[in-house]
Amino acid sequence: MRNIIPIIILSSIVFLYSCKNKGQENIWSIPSDEVLDGGPGQDGIPSVDNPEFSSVDQIDFMEEEELISGVLINDKAKGYPHGILNWHEVVNDDFENTNLAMTYCPLTGTAIVWDRSVNGSVTEFGVSGLLYNTNLIAYDRNTESNWSQIQGACVNGELIDQRIETHPVIETTWSTWKKLFPDAQVMNTNTGFSRNYDRYPYGDYIENHDYIIFPLNPEDNSLPSKERVFGVIGEQTKVYPLSDFGLGKIIYDQNRIIIGSQEDNFCIAFENDLGLNNLEFSFSNGPIIASSNDGTIQLDIYGNISGGTFDGQRLTHANAFTGYWLAFGSFFPDVEIYE
Repeated sequence: MRNIIPIIILSSIVFLYSCKNKGQENIWSIPSDEVLDGGPGQDGIPSVDNPEFSSVDQIDFMEEEELISGVLINDKAKGYPHGILNWHEVVNDDFENTNLAMTYCPLTGTAIVWDRSVNGSVTEFGVSGLLYNTNLIAYDRNTESNWSQIQGACVNGELIDQRIETHPVIETTWSTWKKLFPDAQVMNTNTGFSRNYDRYPYGDYIENHDYIIFPLNPEDNSLPSKERVFGVIGEQTKVYPLSDFGLGKIIYDQNRIIIGSQEDNFCIAFENDLGLNNLEFSFSNGPIIASSNDGTIQLDIYGNISGGTFDGQRLTHANAFTGYWLAFGSFFPDVEIYE
């Protein structure tokens, strides 16, 4: 039986604070009785609104196997270490003339990059203190509407049912990040807050598959709850366990190309509108992640193709992100597991 922290089931009371949204505070597009108070309250987990960055060779606080999530825009990458995201969950930032928010939920292990241009104006996002299916609900500071991270949609407030634009994201280890993006900027620990970014704040949560802090509905036990999987979101959402990718593998599935490596700890997906089918995993250093047998055709992490019939063309990133199985099993009840 799953262990549920007693504080959130005490008297079955769910605390929903006022959203100040023109009488819409009690209207939710998700079951309101499943929206739970995480404890700290609005902004109790503070977002970072003025992040600072350093070059890869200046980052000295990360171990080789620590995770980092990055955004990919205009053939450039920018990284956000999980050691920082665990304590802040939202980073409001600007990159390549794009207003973005790196959102991260430690309880579902999901990093998703949102565009901060909403309804024609730029906003900031903060941590609401609420959770749905143990996943982050953020709020926008222009209207104080509440947004479900994994659903990518406003679930309460003035902007209810509006969807958010996202940007391609990649999650990997610090060791692999340095090989893929040696020239990238990486968020440093000068956040303006006093936190021990070397300490994980949730105990043995990641290792203990029976430790679920907040209830899930539904709860799918097809895989261990904290197994990291790569999910491609669409009409038929499908997950690919990272453990299946071994030393490197390419999967052609659902008119998509999924490229990953368990050893290098990353996975990424592209829409295969060009019908490519002759590439193999190829990664050592730099952005190239796939190539043909003879090396004349290459594909990089941004989707750029060099050589062959499609030289100079570009694949579009699929809507996909990495997370714990528990997140996909609860948010996508009809999810398929690749076999």
